[in-house]
Amino acid sequence: MAVGVFDSGLGGLTVLDKVAARLPEVPFVYLGDSANAPYGVRDADDVYTLTCASVERLWDAGCDLVILACNTASAAALRRMQESWVPRDKRVLGVFVPLIEALTERQWGDNSPPREVAVKTVALFATPATVRSRAFQRELAFRAIGVDVEAQACGGVVDAIEEGDMILAEALVRSHVDALKRKMPEPDAAILGCTHYPLMQEVFQDALGPNVSVYSQANLVAESLADYLGRHPDMLGPGKDSLFLTTGDPKRVSDRATQFLRRRIAFDKA
Repeated sequence: MAVGVFDSGLGGLTVLDKVAARLPEVPFVYLGDSANAPYGVRDADDVYTLTCASVERLWDAGCDLVILACNTASAAALRRMQESWVPRDKRVLGVFVPLIEALTERQWGDNSPPREVAVKTVALFATPATVRSRAFQRELAFRAIGVDVEAQACGGVVDAIEEGDMILAEALVRSHVDALKRKMPEPDAAILGCTHYPLMQEVFQDALGPNVSVYSQANLVAESLADYLGRHPDMLGPGKDSLFLTTGDPKRVSDRATQFLRRRIAFDKA
């Protein structure tokens, strides 16, 4: 009955933490492709190939349902995977859907015409690959009109977080927020469009100011997954054990993960 959670590195642990707390009876298998991180500087074909390989490894671990807890993979690879690669008895879901639902206050299956929503200006902070894909803007435009989105590619932030250099990560976040605010001085809302970024959420909020609503994906994904499994219990795979897997050095990744989540995390080699 296991569910897979995939990220290019350690950022997806922010999602895993919330979904595991929301669904304590479900074993989760987490796979971080740390050997190839970060994905945010790679082209779409590269992201697609790497993501497919990791998803197949999670299928082998007994996870019929895999959550791409990686915005770059969700933006650059998910649609292509779903249209031409994922077999009928498997599912691969991304992290954009719950976020779009929250912003537009409508369910994903609501195919009525786009309409005006309360939020008018949105700052999107994401990796360069996610920004290039324009996936967030595309999905939002299907459901809402009159929303101005300003995207800021946050180069270097993921690398700093993966290296455990939070001082550099904070400096980079503040620099990127300053750059965004020069283009959009007073956004209504801000999207942390990378699952690494919740680790810096307080810095984003402080730099943006108290009047900006900052949307982080982890809690939204947890509620969405609980709802999905309630409607599709057959998608719980045959795996029975919770695992942490990495394509990188297990000891180094375990130490970093323990630092992030402030509890002991032990990774095995994928």
